[in-house]
Amino acid sequence: MTADEAPSLDGLAARFADQLTELTRGVLGRDSPRFHAVNMGNKVRVSPIREDEVIQRIPVSINGEPVLSLLVRHDLCLDGSGTFLATDKADIHLFYGRVADPLLRYEYVRDSREPPGAHIQVHAHRDEMAYLLRLSEAGRPKRGLRNRKLPKLSEMHLPVGGHRMRPALEDVLLFLQREFAIDTAQGWRAVLDEHLCNWRDLQLKSAVRDNPEAAAEVLRLLGYQVRSPTVVAPRSDPDRNKLYWP
Repeated sequence: MTADEAPSLDGLAARFADQLTELTRGVLGRDSPRFHAVNMGNKVRVSPIREDEVIQRIPVSINGEPVLSLLVRHDLCLDGSGTFLATDKADIHLFYGRVADPLLRYEYVRDSREPPGAHIQVHAHRDEMAYLLRLSEAGRPKRGLRNRKLPKLSEMHLPVGGHRMRPALEDVLLFLQREFAIDTAQGWRAVLDEHLCNWRDLQLKSAVRDNPEAAAEVLRLLGYQVRSPTVVAPRSDPDRNKLYWP
């Protein structure tokens, strides 16, 4: 593929926006807002964005009442090779009613290792957790206490599988249906399963590019004939390999 043949960031992002629209409408119903891709200069934002450029939340109903909503936002760029679409930052926030603070925040930051690039933050309170945070002799909770700021459970970044194995919007929708029995469109499970398989396959391919030798070893064990390239590209710096990042 030549540089002229390679798809543009705008084109890849628009395709991704269409896929998210197909997913949410296939699971939540045809009235779910459409995702749009908006060029922000060095990245493209994909979200249900209104004409006034305000991000629109996705309503989620239980027994016909829209008691929940999702804020979904992806900032996209091209990967290091300039060929594949990459997520620079992603947010999936779950809200209850008109409450300003979210219940859950699924977040991803491409260049972050500390805190983990892929993490969940839970907006809740538990006396025991607050006590443990106050006992901390180092790290963010201690720094916050020095500024007379009490630590909160919502400030903890809970790791969720690293940069390659992180959950996606499909996982969040499946969680909502399983735990809260949200209203879903007819045939929703087939739509969700198809998109979830596509997401996992995409992440698997990214992981293979991170460690092709491990992939070749497994394929040989399965009976595939795998030939090493004549010219072996130098292994990427393990410190820069996202497969091993938290």
